[in-house]
Amino acid sequence: MTTVVPTSEEDPALSVVRFTAELSWADAGPEVAEGQVSRLCVEAGECMIQNRWLDLASLMLTSADVIISKASEKDLECVYTVICNLVKKPESLDQVHEMAELIATKVTQQPNDKPALRLKILFNLYNLLENPYSQFFVYMKALNLAIAGKDSKSSAKDSFDFLVKYLETFSGDDALTVAEAKEEAVHAVIEFVKAPDMFQGDLLDMPAIAQLEKDPKYAPVYQLLKIFLTQRLDAYLDFHSANSDFLTSYDLGSNESGQIPYSLIKETLQIEDSEVEPWIVKAITAKLIDCRIDQINQVVIVSRCTERVFGVHEWQFLRSKLATWRGNIANVISTIQANKITEDGTQAVQGLTIR
Repeated sequence: MTTVVPTSEEDPALSVVRFTAELSWADAGPEVAEGQVSRLCVEAGECMIQNRWLDLASLMLTSADVIISKASEKDLECVYTVICNLVKKPESLDQVHEMAELIATKVTQQPNDKPALRLKILFNLYNLLENPYSQFFVYMKALNLAIAGKDSKSSAKDSFDFLVKYLETFSGDDALTVAEAKEEAVHAVIEFVKAPDMFQGDLLDMPAIAQLEKDPKYAPVYQLLKIFLTQRLDAYLDFHSANSDFLTSYDLGSNESGQIPYSLIKETLQIEDSEVEPWIVKAITAKLIDCRIDQINQVVIVSRCTERVFGVHEWQFLRSKLATWRGNIANVISTIQANKITEDGTQAVQGLTIR
């Protein structure tokens, strides 16, 4: 399918109107389609001449909604990009806000249909707006869309990332304002713990999440996150024993670098001997560790592991490793330079001998 590419001969909005109209009426036959396409293009042209930008946006959104199941995502993204750019046309902030409300509401009507694309459209619209009131409206629409579309694997990560960005906007200066994000903070923690491919994060440092620690209702949520990021399996097992009902209600049911004996892996994970190596492979596949398996000595030699949190201790450790690496490189360079001087001297002596 041909992507909409506006040219200098026709306004981008008219190009989109023509494209969406032709695709919408394609099944009606050329005679019917031609008349409908002409009608819509004339109507769009009149809206532009009379500066009726809200009416033009409404017309374009109606046609775009019809073709959303027919057009490719690339074409749809182009169509909605042109529609969103209409908010730059009016001079009145009230009219801009009205257009933003119209576009955002229309885009979020079917949250489970192409949720990632819809989020992308809303991000684009948000970036085009200058009025904070309008930005906030679109922001909340995008947040609700991200939460509603979390059942889709492709949008689950988008949902979590957007929640984190939202929570990062809260500071600890105003307790009442931070409290407004309590439900979203709980949702972010639960999604983080549930996710099979997220193992580290800075959630504990966010005021919106830190407030949960002292909340009578949500304190276990914070405790679970803290265990997940900073503690080990035995702490989780104790937590599970004391909070099994809590875990059920939410449908929830890294070692140091060096040599790790199979026996320690078996004890920590509470698995059989035959399951140790498959679990190691799973950790490697998930990019949690880089290691070598020594089957003869029954140990795992870890060269790198993913830290669940990255605080002062981890920065100090990294600094130490980099200093060692820098020293090793300096020694290698010195050795190479010394060998080069020796080699050059030998060649000079040989040259004099030949003469």
